[in-house]
Amino acid sequence: MLMTTMNQHIQHPVIDDRMTRLRQRDCPTSEFRTYVREIAQLMVPAVTENMFTLPVEVETPLEITTGRKLEREIVLVPILRAGLGMLEGFLNLLPDASVAHIGMERDEETLQPRSYYFKAPTVIGDADVIVLDPMLATGGSASAAISELKNNGAKHIRFVCLVAAPEGVQTMNSAHPDVPIYYPALDSRLNEQGYILPGLGDAGDRIFGTVHP
Repeated sequence: MLMTTMNQHIQHPVIDDRMTRLRQRDCPTSEFRTYVREIAQLMVPAVTENMFTLPVEVETPLEITTGRKLEREIVLVPILRAGLGMLEGFLNLLPDASVAHIGMERDEETLQPRSYYFKAPTVIGDADVIVLDPMLATGGSASAAISELKNNGAKHIRFVCLVAAPEGVQTMNSAHPDVPIYYPALDSRLNEQGYILPGLGDAGDRIFGTVHP
């Protein structure tokens, strides 16, 4: 089955507007970065809406009342390097979150993704972990990154991207059915080179200006 009830297609008029601008071939690097950051920030409420909270006593200027606070700490995990483009948008609304980093690359012998860098806070096992990567194409790197996080104790994981391909969603649902996927765009397919169609090109190159869009 391609989709699970845990996956969430995030729809919002402003996100749709920014996604349209983001996809444009002639979108300059500075604007591309801005749109990625803005979309990421707009996604935060939907990504966090079902997090658990606990009651807490609050003393207002007038009296004592009961509020609620997040039950778990939050750890944001951008997959290097493109995931860094989404990080600021999430930190704008979640400034108390810790940040882990994971780098993925293809092993030239096995052609499978492997982790070349991993650094995470010690609270990761008890935290709500949000993995950030603009593109979910084949799903290989995302799946491997989540396996690495689980091997290091993470239990409460959700994956956030800007554009997903059906193939990547299928890979993730099969490998990690406990991990919900959040995306504003589910595109049609992958081409022979593994790029998402219609997609938006190489997100990392466009965010960091290493190739003209």
